[in-house]
Amino acid sequence: MNHNVPSSLTTFSAALALALAATAQAAAQSSCLDPATVLGDLDGAMAHIRYLADDRLEGRAVGSEGARCAADYIAGQFRSIGLEPSGEGNFYQPFPIRKGSEPGPDNALVVAGTELDPGSDWIPLGFSGSGTVEAELVYGGYGLSSPGNPEDEYARMDIAGKVVVLDWGDPDAPSGNSLRADPHFKSTVAAGRNAAGAIILAREGAELPDMTGEQRAMIRIPAVVVRGERAQEIRAAAERRAAVTLRTDVRETRVEARNVVALLPGSDPALRDEYVIVGAHFDHLGFGGEGSLDPDSRAVHNGADDNASGTAALIEIARSLAGGPRPARSILFIAFTGEERGLWGSARFVAEPTIDLESAIAMLNLDMVGRLVGDQVTVYGFATADEWDAIVDEANAEISVPLTIGKAPDGYGPSDHSSFFGKGIPVLHFFSNTHVDYHRPSDDWDKINGEGLDRITELTTGVARRLSAGGDRTVTLSANPQPQPSAPGGGSESTRSAYGGVYLGSIPDMTPRDFGLRLTGVRENSPAERGGLRAGDVIVEFDGREITDIYAYTYALQDKRPGDEVRVVVERDGERVTLTVVLGERR
Repeated sequence: MNHNVPSSLTTFSAALALALAATAQAAAQSSCLDPATVLGDLDGAMAHIRYLADDRLEGRAVGSEGARCAADYIAGQFRSIGLEPSGEGNFYQPFPIRKGSEPGPDNALVVAGTELDPGSDWIPLGFSGSGTVEAELVYGGYGLSSPGNPEDEYARMDIAGKVVVLDWGDPDAPSGNSLRADPHFKSTVAAGRNAAGAIILAREGAELPDMTGEQRAMIRIPAVVVRGERAQEIRAAAERRAAVTLRTDVRETRVEARNVVALLPGSDPALRDEYVIVGAHFDHLGFGGEGSLDPDSRAVHNGADDNASGTAALIEIARSLAGGPRPARSILFIAFTGEERGLWGSARFVAEPTIDLESAIAMLNLDMVGRLVGDQVTVYGFATADEWDAIVDEANAEISVPLTIGKAPDGYGPSDHSSFFGKGIPVLHFFSNTHVDYHRPSDDWDKINGEGLDRITELTTGVARRLSAGGDRTVTLSANPQPQPSAPGGGSESTRSAYGGVYLGSIPDMTPRDFGLRLTGVRENSPAERGGLRAGDVIVEFDGREITDIYAYTYALQDKRPGDEVRVVVERDGERVTLTVVLGERR
């Protein structure tokens, strides 16, 4: 189908020809998919979605070839529109990410004098620490630690200084899969209890896991998987507490990820050094895996709605605003990568901005705006600035077919606007709601509501135009750094999810670090705030357990109950600070 852009946007055809030529030239040089071969008579936002959600971009996983081609396409569009590069010397802001792991040459497992074959009998897990351990084996069953359960023998077992042997899976879960079933959970808990190493026994008939896609932080102890008959032998050896020598050599592999950043300079000398930021992420889940709601599938997850739709809207907003009248303030357009892995791209941008971030007056984010049902769109962030109600209502009244706007107050949430709100910048996040295809291979371009996407694009363009206007229409936002969280079901997860009934109120920064978990912020009147936690703190210990990353933090919280008093150690301004927090209850 051919969906035309709304009347308030400039026509697409001439610029599309230029963009296709530029992108086709880049494609010829880089072996990327040539847009001319797939777009046919599509134009406007639907053309961008059709390209970005093509199977041949393989789901645009961060750091992949498909993501690189998507970035090239977006840069080509920005170039054809006439925007200026605002990355690091061009349209790109590159940064290294971990792609996975690979085994080094020095891996060995010897149990009771018998050496097992690496790569055939066993393999290090991709998050395993590297080192050599000579110790006693101890068998810990499934390793489902429940410290408050008096019947949990594993919780009382002394595993310090020993290599603990654990069965794969969770017999208490209907499918055997759960957070506690993950070898990472079992190994991290073992490390937190000072085990010397962890050996996970694969299910009968299972293959050894693939290390190449493992992106979680390395733990500090060796952790390996053993399969087949050797697994049965290891279990028997652990039950008789045999001696083991375990040597692991695991090495990270790294690739380059790229944000795409472009500038529309302002025309007013007094305002051009102030910025309105409009952003959307362009990455998705690749072939699935972690984050997929069809976890057993290895099909391409195209992410047409999540978030080719937001990226398409971003390009068309840029086209409209560049078409005039010229804004007084500058407008920065950012296509982020790595959002699906934990806001990596936006976190990198706010940490190393290519503009003076203190001069940014607002950030508008578009994520999943392609499946409008009826007229209803949800916009988050209304409590982050006092003026948002009037600005959005005025913009909505002027679009071709006004929308019904659900106004949510929260400035934090599971998308890139959170990174900017964490820096005190007022934000709005546009969202047309989730659907049955969310994070599944079925999120394809032909299910996009093109007319609805155009209306949300038009609305966001109107908001951006008001924010960037000069003269007697100049907007000044009264930023509110601590809006109240959304009502239940409002979509902001932070630390309310995954931890059962426990509520802390911290906002994790999920950007990978060498050690610890940095907090983007803490919620007003939350247990975290009352306990003295602050934005920028790096949690390194939680109630005696070492916190290496977001996963270790999740596991530590999951073991607690509302009302528990816990000791939290944070790094703050180069020093370690110990705080006491009383955990709340999720409501």
